[in-house]
Amino acid sequence: MEQFLDFFQSFSDEYQIFLDQLPIVLNSLNAGFLQTLKLFMVTLLGAIPLGVLICMGSKSTHKFISSVTRIFIWIIRGTPLMIQLLIIYYFPGLVFHNPIWGGDETGRFWASAVAFIINYACYFSEIYRGGLISIPKGQDEAGLVLGMTKTQILFRVKLLQIVKRILPPMSNEILTLVKDTSLARIISLQEVIWAGQSFLKGSQGISGAVWPLFFTAFYYLLCNGALSIFFRKIEGRMKHFN
Repeated sequence: MEQFLDFFQSFSDEYQIFLDQLPIVLNSLNAGFLQTLKLFMVTLLGAIPLGVLICMGSKSTHKFISSVTRIFIWIIRGTPLMIQLLIIYYFPGLVFHNPIWGGDETGRFWASAVAFIINYACYFSEIYRGGLISIPKGQDEAGLVLGMTKTQILFRVKLLQIVKRILPPMSNEILTLVKDTSLARIISLQEVIWAGQSFLKGSQGISGAVWPLFFTAFYYLLCNGALSIFFRKIEGRMKHFN
């Protein structure tokens, strides 16, 4: 009985500590998650159009342009994103003695954004290319016979078919992007995992607390769950292109 009372008292004390720490942890995680969402949105806004340009370069009829573009894609896709983050952030300052990003949170954010945009643009470009080559050439030939220009064929005949075909791999990459934003902590960007991990080391009077890391997983699950529902609805609306 005495052991049970000791256990109950210990549990009550731990629970009270948890309740006292919860608002502090949630405020920090919310701020970190906003940084994660910001990096996610900026990456999408930059990588989607840049991927189109890279795709056009890789399919260029000019051999030099297509060769250089494909080598660039090979390098970016063949090296870890973490290495690219470190190079983009530290290389200008260490090699050229020109720390263009500065040392504040804003500089770290934009260095991360540049690295993510370049990396994901290369992956998106290959998805675009796959969508383009998946359309039968007969559709181009039929359009030309009907007097349509190549631009008209692309936008009026092929575009929606391409979108339907690239939507599953694009949605997969976008869901991966949400999780990959956690890599930005390698250059000390204070995203949501950085915020959760800080309570292990001692932040705002809290140290040795593991449970905030489990809360960070909930943020990712919530975000990816919402995106999964969104993409599933879009895929459902495009079934008439089967």
